[in-house]
Amino acid sequence: MRVVIVYESLTGTTARAAGIIGEELTGAGTATTVCPIGAIDYQALSDADLVVVGTWTDGFVLVGQRPGRAARLRAMPVLTGKLAVVYCTYAIDAGHTLEKLISIVEDRGAEVLGGMTIRRDRVRPGAREFAARMLEAVPA
Repeated sequence: MRVVIVYESLTGTTARAAGIIGEELTGAGTATTVCPIGAIDYQALSDADLVVVGTWTDGFVLVGQRPGRAARLRAMPVLTGKLAVVYCTYAIDAGHTLEKLISIVEDRGAEVLGGMTIRRDRVRPGAREFAARMLEAVPA
C-alpha cells in the first residue's frame, strides 16, 4: 500500500502529527509520503492507494469550529477514485471540524473511510493511535 499524507498546519502541531503518522506507517512497512498542502507531491498523490488529509481546528473556543484554511483544502487536486482518511488537531474542542473536513475531502471525489481528532497536547499518542487504526482498517 502507498499512502500520501497532505496536511495544512498553522503552528506546527498538525505538521508534527503528520510526521508521526508517517513514521508509524513507514515503520509498519507502508510506503508513505508526507507533504504540506502548499507543496503536494503530485506523483505520490497520483500513485497513492490511500490519501490522509489533516488540518487544524479554526474558530472560536466553543462555537464555529471549522477546518483551518478550508479554502486551501477545497482547492486540493481532485481525489476521484481515491480512498481517504482525515484528522484534525484541536486545543479545547474540535466541534464539527472533522465532519466538515470529511465533507471537503468527499467533495474532492475521495471515498472517506473515517477520521479522528487529535488534541494538541497529546499529539504523539493521538497520531500513533490514528496510524494504528488506519493499519487495522485499511486493506494492505
